Amino acid sequence: MAGEIPDLVALERTGTGKGAARQARRDGMVPGIVFGGDKEPLPIQIPFNELFKRLKAGRFKSTLWNLKVDGHEDVRVICRDVQRDVVKDLPTHLDLMRLRRTTKIALFIPVEFINEEAAPGIKKGGVLTVVRPEVELLCTAGDIPEKITVDLAGLEINDVVTISSVDLPDGTKPTIDRDFVIANISAPTGLSTSDDDEGDDDVAADEVEVIGAEDEE
Repeated sequence: MAGEIPDLVALERTGTGKGAARQARRDGMVPGIVFGGDKEPLPIQIPFNELFKRLKAGRFKSTLWNLKVDGHEDVRVICRDVQRDVVKDLPTHLDLMRLRRTTKIALFIPVEFINEEAAPGIKKGGVLTVVRPEVELLCTAGDIPEKITVDLAGLEINDVVTISSVDLPDGTKPTIDRDFVIANISAPTGLSTSDDDEGDDDVAADEVEVIGAEDEE
């Protein structure tokens, strides 16, 4: 299970409705609501600067958060919506959903590469090219893996690591149905044979396809 789930600190918001929300914004806060989990909705507010920093870092909606609200038990949540000002594109409201431990959720899990020293291709001067430093997996909220491990032992120049060749953590599966490239060992510049060059072209084409597909998702 993941070693750390990032904290998201909020304050309970007194009052509901447009008037209370406007007051929260005047106070430098972003109003929000926490719902789901067979509990009553909880109105909250988060400091604008803190939320803006989190949003700017990326993947706010695909991150599992440990929500901390003074006076309430910590709860795992995921963002379901961030409303923004139509002119300034700044956050004005957010919706957070509580998750049970058995809830299925799609999250980006980092990829760790091990045994580079045992890869003949790297010993010969090949370069490990990482196409996907993290992979989106469907997993349960109560059993989120910390990482995906890719063993590079035995890999030669032009070998490709695809998702189908990796042992994924129990209870997880990729959100993308097709097989896709995670990394490859490319030939060192100037040392490729004509055959190696042809192989590199094939790998490069696959990488372009994968990256393009990821951008579209």
